[in-house]
Amino acid sequence: MPFQITTQPFGTLPTASATEPLTEYILEHTETGEFITVLPEYGGILRRLVLRKGQFLLPLLLAPDSTQALLTDESYSSALLYPFPSRIRHGIYHFEGEDYALKMNEIRRDNALHGFVHGRAFSVISQDVTPTYAQLVLRYDYDGDTAGYPFPFALTVSYKLIQGNQLLRGSMAANDRMCALEVAYSVVNTGTRRSPSAFGWHPYFTLADQSVDEMSLALPGRTPILLDEKMIPSGRQAAEQAGVISLKDQQLDTAFAIEPTSDSAGQDSFAETVLTSLNTGVRLIVGQQTGPGKLNYLVCFTPTRRDSIAIEPLTANVDSFNNGDGLTILNPGETMSGTMWVRLD
Repeated sequence: MPFQITTQPFGTLPTASATEPLTEYILEHTETGEFITVLPEYGGILRRLVLRKGQFLLPLLLAPDSTQALLTDESYSSALLYPFPSRIRHGIYHFEGEDYALKMNEIRRDNALHGFVHGRAFSVISQDVTPTYAQLVLRYDYDGDTAGYPFPFALTVSYKLIQGNQLLRGSMAANDRMCALEVAYSVVNTGTRRSPSAFGWHPYFTLADQSVDEMSLALPGRTPILLDEKMIPSGRQAAEQAGVISLKDQQLDTAFAIEPTSDSAGQDSFAETVLTSLNTGVRLIVGQQTGPGKLNYLVCFTPTRRDSIAIEPLTANVDSFNNGDGLTILNPGETMSGTMWVRLD
């Protein structure tokens, strides 16, 4: 088979409790050279994504390249964001008659930021290789012991390096035999009471180390979220139609409620954001499943170093535990799930 899964040691975390190196899983198409790498024991993050366009293999992710960099990274590169993405104002929220206080880990703005599964150890629960894909499935089991969130859950995430024309969603080309990435998540409430739930993913994308000033961004129809000085929603702007913006000298740290780029009446509605190199014409497509309880929000962020852009699919708005925008309430035993994908065009 052209697909395979192998492992390699990534390095030992420079902490007093770490004694063994992290294991990095490599999902690879041996004929095209395309591959992804995943670190289950450190937040289940996707660390590398390399896809082919013509004769070129293009690295598409900016992520830490050492264990020291993992620990010092404050940008949440490739992080899985749960049980909330983005910010909770002052880390405080009220849910079903009770007040809760989360740890504030964005000190300069007095917010709780990006949930708490990032950096925690996921377990590998299955590996699968077929003629058209390689898949790694991870799970994190939480027993409710983190301050401010006493709601147990099991978060399952699958990473699949898949032949492009086998993607089940998105505007894929029927004759695309190069690889794409599919990321699926599922969360089940394993507790005995209802729980607030929201999910996000925080990858930083690049195109062969080009500056984002040499790129454009095509966004789906969207409604920009107004944010105050603490980056907490204060309202919404007028809706904007799908369109392309130049990233030259553009500073983005913007949240959107998005509209599907597919037929919104379809059972499998989706939205796609497209990053294009103005030098080569290569297009990076980031897709997200939309619809009730799915990924109906998006954040785009350009770091000041101008070497990448975060394109972050989310199920809920910033501060969703307080404003309820996109928030899912899971009954005991209930599940929320969704799918994202990345490919070149």
